[in-house]
Amino acid sequence: MLQSSKTEGLLDILRRSSESIFSQLSKAPYTLPEATNDLSIKSLLLSLLTSAAKSSTSETTECIKSKTTDFILCFAALASASDSTYDQLSWIPGSLSASAGSDAFKELADAYYDAFDGGEELMKVGEFELDLKFLSKETRLVIEFMPRIFPLLKDNIKESSIGTADDISAASARVPVAYAIVAAHQLRWVVTQVDYPYLGKLVHLVIPCALTALDHWSPQVKGQGMISFIHLAKNVNAAEIGWYEDVILDACCQNIASSEEIWQYVVEMSVLLVTFTQRSNPRSQWYEKLINEMLNHLERQPRNQERRVVWLKHIEPLFNSLGLILVAHFRRIFPLFFRWMHADDDDTVILVLKRIKTILRLTWVRNSPYTERLVDELVTLHKEAALRISREDIRALILDILRLIQQSKGSHFEALWNKHKEDPDLTTFHELFTRKDSAVVQCLSSAS
Repeated sequence: MLQSSKTEGLLDILRRSSESIFSQLSKAPYTLPEATNDLSIKSLLLSLLTSAAKSSTSETTECIKSKTTDFILCFAALASASDSTYDQLSWIPGSLSASAGSDAFKELADAYYDAFDGGEELMKVGEFELDLKFLSKETRLVIEFMPRIFPLLKDNIKESSIGTADDISAASARVPVAYAIVAAHQLRWVVTQVDYPYLGKLVHLVIPCALTALDHWSPQVKGQGMISFIHLAKNVNAAEIGWYEDVILDACCQNIASSEEIWQYVVEMSVLLVTFTQRSNPRSQWYEKLINEMLNHLERQPRNQERRVVWLKHIEPLFNSLGLILVAHFRRIFPLFFRWMHADDDDTVILVLKRIKTILRLTWVRNSPYTERLVDELVTLHKEAALRISREDIRALILDILRLIQQSKGSHFEALWNKHKEDPDLTTFHELFTRKDSAVVQCLSSAS
């Protein structure tokens, strides 16, 4: 219940904080983007502060909550600007962006719950009742206002998206895409303020808005939606996603062919979500669809260093979930790996070797036609490594992989290795792989 005697204190804080931020934003240098008639992100943020600053002592509860909503939206935009590369947010002073997530927001939350007699420790959200007594007032405030904030953000994002008969230019003409980009940043900030176990009870609010961001044509909007889903996957139970599962994974597949700037997010998001929701079912169609979409994309750009490094960094959980099913994908994975093993950058080489080691551990390269070529490529790489900065790490991984092949293939490996026995650069390896004493093998492995 609203405490009328304390309403004036809350309104005073809203007014003072709004005026302080308004003053700093007004003085910040801002260049209006070219070819955008009346578009001004600065004016948008200032309008949110103007709304919150205008108040009277006779404000109704609904009016106070409306002003608080505007204030939170402004805070979300300012706070998200600190790690954004978007030019329409980069003009925001760093000191102002940092303060948006600390003292001023805490002061607002304290005043709000003081005016509302501490607020509700048990909050009804849909069919769930959340016990919020162990949360900070700032997080409670974000949760309480989510039902107000997300519909606004979803509408702002959707306004500049593409319909069936529209193109990107027409969508941008209706509503500047910059508004959708700012809304997506606000979405990401709001979502990442709430962690496990509370976020799982709010998925019916979060997911529709985040999916709208993924469906947008702008990479900047998509990227913020992806970060939101990454946070979601790390902070909810699989059962809590419920019937959203298929539509989310379909959105992941649709976004694999994303632009360079958000490739990292789409790979991380997709791997997290598919392993999270399909963990007990390695034969799920979604594993098949996602890995094929990723491989299609990588095969079209095998020389793209940034894309391959990102994929290699994030793909291991998917490999672990697939297990023996990986064998069905050898015909597409190994040709890429053989090519990347000789890439110019050490990062790619080390990551490829680590992923090969994972595949061998999971599959023992069963009945694979790639075993002989893998041994040959490893021998070649061992020689090439002499000129690399990370030669010790590379050679240690090569030894580990060869030992795994030896353990899994036995006499077949010995036959493959025999053709290299006269190579003077592999004398140590030859002695190692022709001995039967496993203790010696282990000792040499440690020494490497």
